[in-house]
Amino acid sequence: MADPELIPLLEADALERALRRMAAGIAENHPDLGKLAIIGIPTRGVYLANRLVDLIEDLENQRPLSGRVDISMHRDDYHSRPPAGPVMTNELPLPLEGKQLVLVDDVLYTGRTIRAALDALSTYGRPSRVQLAVLIDRGHRELPIQPDYVGTRITTAPQERIRVRLDALDDVPSDKVSLVRPHEEEPS
Repeated sequence: MADPELIPLLEADALERALRRMAAGIAENHPDLGKLAIIGIPTRGVYLANRLVDLIEDLENQRPLSGRVDISMHRDDYHSRPPAGPVMTNELPLPLEGKQLVLVDDVLYTGRTIRAALDALSTYGRPSRVQLAVLIDRGHRELPIQPDYVGTRITTAPQERIRVRLDALDDVPSDKVSLVRPHEEEPS
């Protein structure tokens, strides 16, 4: 099969603007930042969650709580595929009771990652509210999960993928998001 085509979707400045809009929306909907916790899903969701926390602190002069939730043991395909990466420890602002959580991930596709995150969180308590923030919503949901805060919505075909590359994690010169479109092999 031929190399896939990469179509640029967001460069660093557009990605930063999307995160600023999301942070402003989260801050506006959570006037009591003392009850708010921004929780990232490894790997890129944790990095994006930390950036949202920094942006909210810049806007409100108060830093919300933050953390991460590992979903690897809660995935519904855990036994049928190799792990995507090492199991990470959860770092949550316990107790969760009374807290309003915003889960953060880079791309929302089928909804299965978010379902796994909700399952993982449920083992630690019952927050008063859980919302979802995603940088990219590409549609094609298999579960009834919708984001509350979205950087951008991108229409994709099921065989396409979204590639999020962040300078702090991926050894790239700047943040960028691309659509990965597989090439069809030409008949010989």
